[in-house]
Formats: sequence, structure tokens, C-alpha cells
Amino acid sequence: MTQLSHERLVNLVLEQQAEIEALQMKLDKGKKPPTNSGNSSQPPSQDQKGNQASKQKRHRHGPPKGHAKFERKFVSQPDHVVELKPTICQECQADLGQVALVLSDINQITELPEAKAEVIEVRQYSAECPCCGVGQVKKPAAGLEMERTFGARLEATVVYYRQEQHMSYVRTQAALQNLHGLEISQGGIDKIMQRAGRKAIEAVKPIQQAIQQSAVIHSDETSSRVDGNAWWQWVFCSANAVLHVMRFNRSEDVVKDVMGNHKAEVWVSDCYGPQMKAPSEKHQLCLAHQLRNLQAVVELDRKHFWARHVQFLFRYAIHLHNQRQKLSEQIFLNRIQRIEKCFDKLLNQSLDPPDARRLQRRYLKYRAAIFVFLSRTDVSPTNNVSERHLRPSVIHRKVSGGFRSDWGAKAYAALKSLVDTGLLSDIAPFHVIQNLVGFPSLPLTV
Repeated sequence: MTQLSHERLVNLVLEQQAEIEALQMKLDKGKKPPTNSGNSSQPPSQDQKGNQASKQKRHRHGPPKGHAKFERKFVSQPDHVVELKPTICQECQADLGQVALVLSDINQITELPEAKAEVIEVRQYSAECPCCGVGQVKKPAAGLEMERTFGARLEATVVYYRQEQHMSYVRTQAALQNLHGLEISQGGIDKIMQRAGRKAIEAVKPIQQAIQQSAVIHSDETSSRVDGNAWWQWVFCSANAVLHVMRFNRSEDVVKDVMGNHKAEVWVSDCYGPQMKAPSEKHQLCLAHQLRNLQAVVELDRKHFWARHVQFLFRYAIHLHNQRQKLSEQIFLNRIQRIEKCFDKLLNQSLDPPDARRLQRRYLKYRAAIFVFLSRTDVSPTNNVSERHLRPSVIHRKVSGGFRSDWGAKAYAALKSLVDTGLLSDIAPFHVIQNLVGFPSLPLTV
């Protein structure tokens, strides 16, 4: 090295510098940006949270400046009225009984009545008919059956706490004691859940039939824990029904078991393989998922504009879908043609980044499943409806840690199906559960 000429040493250094720069470019190109909810399917709860901004830069809490004041409206018929009428003058002790009173102010206070558990004793008598000698026993009304230990409203409250509020056996037991003055064992709570689960599993059959006969079906799945093992919770949504299913696998067999011999017109899902094999005439990819996948490519190589162009096209298509009613039919069709033409050009471009090529191959393979929502008014460009129905189940899994048995997991899915389907008809979850466990049709004073 010491015997090399100055010119040769300079050339050698330049060659090494070029190699270093080439290797650095490859290294930078191979580095992937950190995964978050904006560039992948990772939930926002797992994103890295940064520190809050300084107090000077924080947004002002509360309503915006100039916001109209909101006051609670008075009810027209209060349950109780308290009259505050002066009878004696506080200054001179004069009698005010004969003085005309003027209503000067009104205030309404909303309060909860004491929720104390009541014990109903049902006494059943028998009699022997003097004519025919046949013994007669009067049957109790619904909700007052002789084999009952707990009333329907109490059972509905227990199921609501466990199912909808994700409360453990211990917390449910404590809530019943503190709020209702009721002492109940964890075994009693479990028996109530078992009875409700059996009824729910039977009552969910019409929901599955409604899903099978639906034209458009949204579907998704999330992980679950059952008896310490990995299971999957599937959801199938239509315009009038929501079906939750618990299975130990994530294969296409689950979809086949749910659909039977039926076939949908459009199946909306992400790009998961078994979902794309669902029995349907057409498929619609969730563009929200695709926008996040494209964002990952944008962050990986900001100099390449292919992913940005596809993102813009997908967002424009969603915007056009939302503006459908404001445009004439001809203008709407012309814009669809422009979108289709631009997308085909993007699919025919030659790409270098491997992640971009992977998405390009996906869109070429599922080309017919990209813009189905533009040709039908009953198809959504995203699968957000499925994710919304699965989100409470994810909370339940994180709070409870999972299910103790496969039967408990399936009962939870059946109850969730009834509650979510009821919400589509504006029926509150507690009322759905009340109807399931058998709310008394007659007053308890019978």
C-alpha cells in the first residue's frame, strides 16, 4: 500500500467511497419504517405513544369558543314534586297562611331509586276436583316458575354485567352486593350464565339463516383465548343480522360451515386467503386495509410515487362513492371510467421496490374486487363494520384474559350475536337479554 502512487491511492479511495455509498443505499432501502396503525393492521392501542406537547401547544379542552350553552331539559311529568311554601316570615314571625303565593323558581333533580333486591315467595296450592277426582294445580306465570331461584330481571342484570361490561365473576359478585344488596355465590352466577348461554345458542339459529340469505356480507376475524389455547372469533355482518362464531381454526372451513350451501352476491373482507375463498359471486377488498399497506410502502421509499398515486386513486374512489347522490348518473359513470383507466395504467407500470411489486401483484390478482362498491349502492368500500363489531370482543379478551372452556366461548359468541343484531333494530342490549332469559309478562304482585 505504501508503494502505490498518489494517483492510484486517490482512485482506490474513490472506489471504496462509491462502494460504501452503494452499500449504505441498500441498507437504507432495506430498513422498514416502524409498524403502526397507519401503515399496517396493527391496532391503535399498540402504537408507540409520544409525550404530550407543552401546555402552550395543547388544544383547549371543552366546547369551542362561542358554543351555545346546553342545559338539561325539564321533563313534563316528574315522578315526585316537592312544594316549598313559606308559612312564617323569617323576620317578624308573621303568619303567611293567607298570603297569595307566587311560583318563583323550579329545579328538577334526577336521582336513581334504591336498587334493592326483592324476594318473591310463590305459594302453589293443589286441589282435588269433587266431580272427577282429578288433582288440580295452578301453573305460575312466566318468570315465576317453581324451579326458578332468581328472577328474570336479576338474571338479565348478571348476564349484562358479564357480557356487555366485561366484568369478572368477582366484580359481578361485588357489584350485586354493593348496588343491589344481593348476596350470590360465583357458582350461582355461573349457573345463570349457563342458562342464558343455552338459550342464546338456540336463539342464534335464525341469525345464521339471515346471514346465509344476505346479498352482501362483511366478514372479519380476531384472535381469542380458550382454555389456554389460541382460537379465533369470526364475525359475519349483513344489513339486518350480525353473527359471531368461535372456532379453534382460521381456515376456510369456518366460512363453509356458516354459509352451508348458500352463496352471497358480494363478500367484503380484507385480503386474507380463506375470506377470498368465501362462496360469493364477487368480492370487495377493504380499501382501508389497502391504504395502510400502501402507506407502509410510501414510508419505506418516499422517492417512489406509485404507492402515493394508488392511495390518491383509492381515496378519490371512496369520496366518489360518498358523493354518489349529489352527481348525475352520467357524470358518476364517467368518473368511474376515469378511475378504472388510471388504475389499469398504474397496474401496468414497471416497479423496482419489492413491497410495491407485491401490492401490484395483489391488485392484478384481485382486480375485479377493487371497485365493486362503485357499481352497487349496498356495498361499502371498507370492512369497518366488521371491525366495529369485533372491537368489544377484543376488550373482553384483554380484560378477562380469555375463556375457561370452549362452551363458554361459544355461549359468549351467541349472546354477542343476539345483542349486536338487536342493536341494528335499536333494541338496547339489556332489553335483548331480558327477552332471552324470560322477562315476566305479568306484574310481580300476582
